[in-house]
Amino acid sequence: MSDDTQRVAAAWGPIETWLGEHAAASAGLLRPPAGEAGIAAAEAAMGVEFPAALAAWYRLCDGFDEGHGCGILPSGMTMLPLADLVDEYRMRTRDWEREVGVLPFARKAGDVWSGWYVDARRGEPSYGDLGHWSVDGGDDLYPLGRGGWPLVDWLEEIVVALEEGRCLHRPDGMDDRHDWPVLTGSQGLTWIDPREPRLFLDGMIKLDGPR
Repeated sequence: MSDDTQRVAAAWGPIETWLGEHAAASAGLLRPPAGEAGIAAAEAAMGVEFPAALAAWYRLCDGFDEGHGCGILPSGMTMLPLADLVDEYRMRTRDWEREVGVLPFARKAGDVWSGWYVDARRGEPSYGDLGHWSVDGGDDLYPLGRGGWPLVDWLEEIVVALEEGRCLHRPDGMDDRHDWPVLTGSQGLTWIDPREPRLFLDGMIKLDGPR
């Protein structure tokens, strides 16, 4: 078992536990593990081998179902089931003529315009790193202009942010204050800028310390 595989398992377990204890609506949307056969089929369909951290994550959870509370990831995004990831990737490379090897694994529910990706281009310095994709803006490593956040490091930071009740701390030393974990009135988790009135709706609870 690779180091990344072990670290993903060690990060995802506490996230699942936290959701079960504090955000039942979100916990109920986690899908069962994809399994080795499902991951292999997705890789074959795309002609791309997953980085170890992304494969390890899908072995634990085949994305999230859509519904209230599916915005579990920063920026309120949802992890795509493998079948949807394959469809998104085919559209990117076929219809948008985007570079192969960039895997769009997450987006907001119902949003086809932007999301998170993982760089699966072996040999690139950014291999295994997190990025943000958009139809209009292209693909950019995250943080923008200061890329270099491995997926497993990002997952570990999510754990700490939830447990400590704070915004994300980026690897460049900046605080992502527009990405603050918030509980909705219906026991869902999302990430927003709570300083923005149009986003911070009635019934929401900003996490501001350990829970």
